Amino acid sequence: MAAIKFPGKVSLSLLLDPDKIQDRELGGILDVAVRSGVDYIMTGGSLTFRSVDDLIRSVKEYCRIPVVLFPGNLLQLSREADLVMLLSLISGRNPELLIGNHVIAAPHLRDIREKLISVGYILIGCGSKTSVEYISQTEAIPGDKPDIAAATAMAGEMLGLSMIYLEAGSGASVSVPLKVISAVRENISVPLAVGGGIRSTSEIKEIYKAGADLIVLGNGCEKNPDLLAEACEVRDKIRLSV
Repeated sequence: MAAIKFPGKVSLSLLLDPDKIQDRELGGILDVAVRSGVDYIMTGGSLTFRSVDDLIRSVKEYCRIPVVLFPGNLLQLSREADLVMLLSLISGRNPELLIGNHVIAAPHLRDIREKLISVGYILIGCGSKTSVEYISQTEAIPGDKPDIAAATAMAGEMLGLSMIYLEAGSGASVSVPLKVISAVRENISVPLAVGGGIRSTSEIKEIYKAGADLIVLGNGCEKNPDLLAEACEVRDKIRLSV
């Protein structure tokens, strides 16, 4: 596969959690992804009951959409993906998720450095406590504190991280507030991804307008595959207008 630009401007990714996607559902949602022109398939989740390697292989057998590993923990490290997100949870103060796990992972990843993308991962409080908050033992930045989110993202970029990811968390009741997205976008120059709690095309349109380069759709698409196709239509219209 040729060199992958990640993320592209106004791009869309489907996030598949190996513990939530059923084998019988995979072909159907990947078929929608291929027909709609999804830019990336991300794989990973908060827990690990099933092999992420098996999921990545299945995706690659089905289509040629680039696969990006979004590891929820060290057990999800894989060499099968086309790209690997090296996540630093910079919104929290858990040292293991800031540097500890990275030290353990480094020897495993050193010979695939060309695949790595250093990502500043920022949890935003968007309703009830999410799995990510519980598993990471960290607090999210309140959704009504865009200044804190912006300063955190700025610090991540200044530390050399190549991408910022604003996350409402799997199963979040609402998506990341537009004021938070706008505040972060205005203060960083690296690509910005937004995910979690996104359930409608109107939200997708507004999130792109607020400054997201990449929107990540997960649970919403597993329950409603049509959302994925509709999201790609919104993406395409915005691409034509910029």
